[in-house]
Amino acid sequence: MTRHKVEICGVDTSKLPVLKNKEMRDLFQRLQSGELEAREQLVNGNLRLVLSVIQRFNNRGEYGDDLFQVGCIGLMKSIDNFDLSHNVKFSTYAVPMIIGEIRRYLRDNNPIRVSRSLRDTAYKALQMREKLISETNKDPAPHEIAEKMGVPHEDIVFAMDAIQDPVSLFEPIYNDGGDPIFVVDQLKDEREKDSVWLDELSLREGMKRLNDRESMILTKRFFQGKTQMEVADEIGISQAQVSRLEKAAIKEMNSSMFQ
Repeated sequence: MTRHKVEICGVDTSKLPVLKNKEMRDLFQRLQSGELEAREQLVNGNLRLVLSVIQRFNNRGEYGDDLFQVGCIGLMKSIDNFDLSHNVKFSTYAVPMIIGEIRRYLRDNNPIRVSRSLRDTAYKALQMREKLISETNKDPAPHEIAEKMGVPHEDIVFAMDAIQDPVSLFEPIYNDGGDPIFVVDQLKDEREKDSVWLDELSLREGMKRLNDRESMILTKRFFQGKTQMEVADEIGISQAQVSRLEKAAIKEMNSSMFQ
């Protein structure tokens, strides 16, 4: 079978070695005897393990090279701390450490800064949640976690919200092969009087050039502040259709108003 060449951090992944269990054990024994060359062989022989782990984080918008380098740090820590006497496969021991290293990197590089105390509360809450699931076989509510930890319910909710990844308003959430629907399309237009998306008079003038259905959709969306889903339910069409008609109407207005 032909292996496709993929380079990451200058490494040709198709040429990465794969170590057998006996080779791994021999290398660890040599490393623990002080042979540093064995450590390098162990790192090179387990780079495929790092590649398999970073695939779980492909949707985070991070460069693969960066995640690979961070994952290699986790791999080296795993190699330095692995104990043959525990009779556990190295991959079983290494994968959680590699994942933990990548998660720390993503957490510390999150564009929304979260205080260390808040992060600590959140991760303690996650640990308590896992413990309660193992004991009761059901997902506990935030107030149950708070009660077990002896902290206010509001602190748990706030901490858990704080460590969630931010979502772009322009992230597509649906696409039927036509125009995508974005997160922003699901939000109400809570406009203030002194901050208007379009000058109201110009908008109304432009709407005179639209047909009745297009005019009605824009009125409900931008004057009544309704979501595309609410408009779709009211007039009996799909949200995707509302999205397409809305975009087409705005395009028509722009072309007529700025000729």
